[in-house]
Amino acid sequence: MATEITVQCTNGLKESLIDLAPEFERAHGAKVDVSFGSTKVIVEAVNAGARVDLLILTAEAIDDLIQHGKVMTGSRLDIARSGIGVAVRAGAPRPDIATPEALKRALLAARTVSYSRVGASGIYTANVLIPRLGIAEEMKSRAVVSEPGTPVGVLIADGQAEIGLQQISELVPVPGIDIVGPLPGDLQKMTTFSAGIPTGSRSADIARALAAYLAAPAALPVMRRQGLEPA
Repeated sequence: MATEITVQCTNGLKESLIDLAPEFERAHGAKVDVSFGSTKVIVEAVNAGARVDLLILTAEAIDDLIQHGKVMTGSRLDIARSGIGVAVRAGAPRPDIATPEALKRALLAARTVSYSRVGASGIYTANVLIPRLGIAEEMKSRAVVSEPGTPVGVLIADGQAEIGLQQISELVPVPGIDIVGPLPGDLQKMTTFSAGIPTGSRSADIARALAAYLAAPAALPVMRRQGLEPA
């Protein structure tokens, strides 16, 4: 029987892993059983005792799990990184977001603005970006916060939000939206996605091989198509 490994992966690498896993399975005779979610939700599950062979989360989350003895020391492997993008419904006018001031005007001009409740991009948008732009009070009546499992892009495509912010790699696969561009200048927050081997992994060798496969140069074309950059 083929070795089966369980993987919990952040939504930021979802489409890339879906595309790349079948070739890894054929090459290694392994079955990859993967589930996806926000880094925050996955970390909570790991801390609650979830058994998994490989974690793919934000680099900060992997480091924190290493510090707390949940992930093997020295097992972190950076795979790719992504910035936060701004999107609108397909065919809608594309606002100017070339500068911080232009982005501020675009957000204030929108009737509704969406970002995720628990994803890294949503936490940054709510806690750093919006306060930094000085529009926290104005955004209270405009915010359409997506719940876990509902991509921001879906809310935009459905017309529930006029403009949205999320990891570019999570916006790319959503039909019915146009990506206006990345956050401008030093407002941008690049997120590095990293693999780590949990201390309870039952198939650490094959999990380590999958992490290396995802981080290898051969995987870059797939990563780039999904809006990711080399780590």
